[in-house]
Amino acid sequence: MTDSLRGVLRAEPAQARALLPDHLDALDYLATMVAVVEPDGQCLFANAAFEEILGLSRRSVMRESIFDWFIDPAVLQDIVGAVASNEYATSRLQAELKRHPNVFGEPLPVQCIVTRLEHGDLVLIELVEIEQQTRQEREERALDQAQANKELIRNLAHEIKNPLGGIRGAAQLLQMELESKSLTEYTQVIIHEADRLQALVDRLLAPHRRPHLVGDVNIHEVCERVRSLILAEFPKGLKVWRDYDTSIPDFRGDREQLIQAVLNIAHNAAQALAERIQAGDAKLTLRTRVARRVTINRQLHRLALVLHIEDNGPGIPDAIRDRIFYPLVSGREGGSGLGLTLAQTFVQQHQGTIECESEPGRTVFRILIPLP
Repeated sequence: MTDSLRGVLRAEPAQARALLPDHLDALDYLATMVAVVEPDGQCLFANAAFEEILGLSRRSVMRESIFDWFIDPAVLQDIVGAVASNEYATSRLQAELKRHPNVFGEPLPVQCIVTRLEHGDLVLIELVEIEQQTRQEREERALDQAQANKELIRNLAHEIKNPLGGIRGAAQLLQMELESKSLTEYTQVIIHEADRLQALVDRLLAPHRRPHLVGDVNIHEVCERVRSLILAEFPKGLKVWRDYDTSIPDFRGDREQLIQAVLNIAHNAAQALAERIQAGDAKLTLRTRVARRVTINRQLHRLALVLHIEDNGPGIPDAIRDRIFYPLVSGREGGSGLGLTLAQTFVQQHQGTIECESEPGRTVFRILIPLP
């Protein structure tokens, strides 16, 4: 790193942005926090993600030592000094990053990656949110699992459908030959159960058969439709609260698919609130927000819609918490186990994802969909 580049990094943020070499300017496009520092921790450059997560401007960040933003900076100080003096090229550690108290409050656990730059003694520090890293790994597993589920469901449904038609047809023919009414009751059971299984197969195949009808979608129209349907089915004992960010723009998508996805989640929540509905204190909240610089399914998006569907029910049982999006897995007696699977499929068709956090008294499903 030359003295002239060091001077650029020390310049006013607007001037520095114009003069930065391409390889440093590109750091603003990363979702992770990146800073260039002196061996003593003096911050010379911080990327856009660093500014956003700290809740401070680049100018404010550059006025202080980067060590001032950590709860216990001693280990990081030693590592930065060692990397700057070329004792080793790179190192990793876990630490807690302070955040602006007026914006965030609680410290942020991060994975720190400290690397020596090629020229001079400057050090590049990359901070990866541990929660974000965990979420990305979880998203990748969910995406792979969804693809496997899709193939399994499609193949299984076709394998069931063909013999099912034969069973139903044979039962109908047998019924025509029977004279005893008591015996025809048995054939009626066969026909009825075959029809029920056929309906189940059709539901399994529905997301893959139905064309993706793309148009302009207003997420609040989707939420209002779901709200009206939920209140029509549960008119007493349940309050559905709205907390909308009305500045969220329309986006391109399949309105009916999104209504079905949100309805499946909200309906599951309402059914889980049965005891609280009887007590009259059941609460379901629909909350919309915009998130910036969000990574979804391995891609970084500048803006994303975040829809929270929150309830004050008993929570998801631990035994199925990691499998709730698998087909035919249900925490409710008599449930088909398809509602969340279909919701996940519909959201993924919009390049989005669904996350879930649950504990007794609070369950939150979070739908993220990229915005233009």
